[in-house]
Amino acid sequence: MKPLPFLTALFLAAASTAFAADKSLLDGVKRIVFLGDSITYAGGYVDILEAAFRVGNPDRAVQFINIGLPSETVSGLSEPGHAGGQFPRPTVHERLDRVLAKAKPDLIVACYGMNCGMYYPLSDERFAKYREGIELLRKKAAAAGAKVIHLTPPVFDPVPIKARTLPAGLTEYKQPFEGYNTVLGRYSEWLVSQRAQGWIVVDTHFPMAKFLGTERARDPAFKLAGDGVHANATGHWLIAREALRQFDAPEDKLAEAKDGAGFIASIHPHGAELLKLIAQRQSVMKDAWLTECGHLRPGMKKGGPLADARSKWTELEQKIAETAKAK
Repeated sequence: MKPLPFLTALFLAAASTAFAADKSLLDGVKRIVFLGDSITYAGGYVDILEAAFRVGNPDRAVQFINIGLPSETVSGLSEPGHAGGQFPRPTVHERLDRVLAKAKPDLIVACYGMNCGMYYPLSDERFAKYREGIELLRKKAAAAGAKVIHLTPPVFDPVPIKARTLPAGLTEYKQPFEGYNTVLGRYSEWLVSQRAQGWIVVDTHFPMAKFLGTERARDPAFKLAGDGVHANATGHWLIAREALRQFDAPEDKLAEAKDGAGFIASIHPHGAELLKLIAQRQSVMKDAWLTECGHLRPGMKKGGPLADARSKWTELEQKIAETAKAK
């Protein structure tokens, strides 16, 4: 019995009638681009998904390209005085045309929302900007021949930063609204509702919120993000886990695993080494791709020439292929 036959269709929605997906979604796919903010840029969940895919497809060198950008939104909004007034939040639409032209994705995985409400209470205007931004991303992707998978935004947790949150009813929020997770919940509900229109949407938000509530009931000091926003290793595992779960991964393995490394090790005898190699390659490639595509976010590490990074990709691919095929 093959250990993970589901992984040949990792990104297909055929496992659930809630996803009206094209069953040939991965046919001919060579490049999968991940777009999002600092959570995507951190890359933990991207590494896990690539490793899981490779376990099920040891001979298939699909490129998982992380081009997440810290601070970014899909809404085009930026709170007054963002980053101490140093720069407004970048929007993916400033660089999306270049990403599509240079990376030439067949498939895009997009995770937006955390920054899109500006850490303010819910408003119709900001919510509309989020929806418009998502729809424009889909329109441009379709014009470039790329399909899109959406991930709902991760949770915002006010507890670790309680002293720095603000209550409802203010006209300006120089620090996060304490109930901002309800905003992300509304954005997530809307995204999930678009499954009825044939969108492929993986819900990570509500499972993360449930997990956080359960663990905090056991341990009041438990957290998924020390600053309330940026997911730790457990948070990245939960994002990846929900993608794997929605695409029919073996539930027993998912339930037993405490983190991404544990899951990959449970499905491959050399899983720890495989995940390490993939993470190493991703760390080289993501800055090279960001620099190649260009962006307006200051303070980012300048990546090396993309040609050099591609050589490194090829060099590590041989090791990854050998490890994935090893029994």
